[in-house]
Amino acid sequence: MGKKQLVEWLDENKKTYEDQALQIWEHPEVAYTEAFASKLQISVLQEAGFSVVSGVGSVPTAFVAEYGSGKPIIGILGEFDALPGLSQKVSPVRDAVTPNGPGHGCGHNLLGTAGVEAVIALKQRIDEERLPGTIRYYGCPAEEVLSGKTFMARAGVFDDLDAALTWHPGNSNTPWNMPSSALTSVEFFFKGRAAHAGAAPHLGRSALDAVELTNIGANYLREHVVDGSRIHYTITNGGVAPNVVPDKASVWYYLRGANRAHVDELLERLIKIAQGGALMTETEVTWEIKAGAYDLNVNNTLNELLFSQKDEAGPLVFTEEDHKLAASLAASLDPSLQQYAEKRRHELGLAESDLLPTSFVNYQPTTKITGGGSTDVGDVSWITPIGQITTTCAPFGVQVHTWQATAAFGSPIGLKGMHHAAKLLALSTYDLLTDGGNLLSQARAEFLRSTQGKPYIPAIPNDVQAPVLV
Repeated sequence: MGKKQLVEWLDENKKTYEDQALQIWEHPEVAYTEAFASKLQISVLQEAGFSVVSGVGSVPTAFVAEYGSGKPIIGILGEFDALPGLSQKVSPVRDAVTPNGPGHGCGHNLLGTAGVEAVIALKQRIDEERLPGTIRYYGCPAEEVLSGKTFMARAGVFDDLDAALTWHPGNSNTPWNMPSSALTSVEFFFKGRAAHAGAAPHLGRSALDAVELTNIGANYLREHVVDGSRIHYTITNGGVAPNVVPDKASVWYYLRGANRAHVDELLERLIKIAQGGALMTETEVTWEIKAGAYDLNVNNTLNELLFSQKDEAGPLVFTEEDHKLAASLAASLDPSLQQYAEKRRHELGLAESDLLPTSFVNYQPTTKITGGGSTDVGDVSWITPIGQITTTCAPFGVQVHTWQATAAFGSPIGLKGMHHAAKLLALSTYDLLTDGGNLLSQARAEFLRSTQGKPYIPAIPNDVQAPVLV
């Protein structure tokens, strides 16, 4: 009976949360600047009766909202940061709201709002049924730079959780069964000596030469890394003019691997290469760790729990207008992306014409293939068992981090997928609160097997603070 009332409450109040998601979509804020989204969510949760601790991990936009008391303690993770350069109207053609401005091309306007919606719905059940236990919503900034949850984890706010749940906007309905890559983000800064490049080049010591030699060494390193590793970089400072020997230069690297140990080894080797570049050019080098995300530790018990709610959540229904927008957005994709989408649609057993899948893809336990992307959700997954699911919020074939995704995530398509996700999160949390601990025991046993007793140690050094930008 309680789950039926939970769904009814969510359906009755969905307009409120659709409006909140659109407000955040209309005010996109990149990592560590999410003042509008954070304040909006905090005010809504406080008004609903949640106690809120803000500024978690010395990050002004990070917060934890809590309701209830005692065990179990269940967390729902939310995000709200946008991406640079992806401003876009709800339109099937490229049309920025603000030229070169930020936009929600990863759907975090939906991601966080669904979590808020779910915990407030659960509060009603806790009050009416006098359920024991504590629910928390985590307002997590800066996922797009893969460090917000790491700073929060370093502050210990996830340590007492019995389990956590989250979701991500996608273009199909399925639990997240693929481990993500661990990652380290590191920037190297070289300091040399300026000189006139034509009149007195021998007096200069080029910091840019050191950067380029480091990149050459890193490219040779690619031949000698564990399969699945990734090394990519961008030069963040290459000097000021060709006729001035650069006395300062910098390069920013992302290192990815199947697990934290692989990435830590890559970092050690890359540091040696950078030191070699400095030695060869008679320059100096320092470096800064910007992010250090863990690989995602998939928990099948919690994923299956999220999947099992699909019938009680009710159908995901799209209108004719939704399908028209979906077809127009899909038609705007590069032909290579359209071909890739057709291949993936076949692999998942979806119909060719199904641009907005409403059924669930049958759940498969964790794959052995590590995905190329990374997320700081991985950090939380090494602290407590975590379940994660995706729902259809964009047409099949549309990739996140694109203008097409921004358009979809600000449209009724994205809002319907968000509301569906809120139901799955709320229903699953209700089961965790009411089943006597059986599911939590299973999830914890699986977690202990997968982590093999390895402790979570934040990969961002203690002396590195978040780049506070608000």
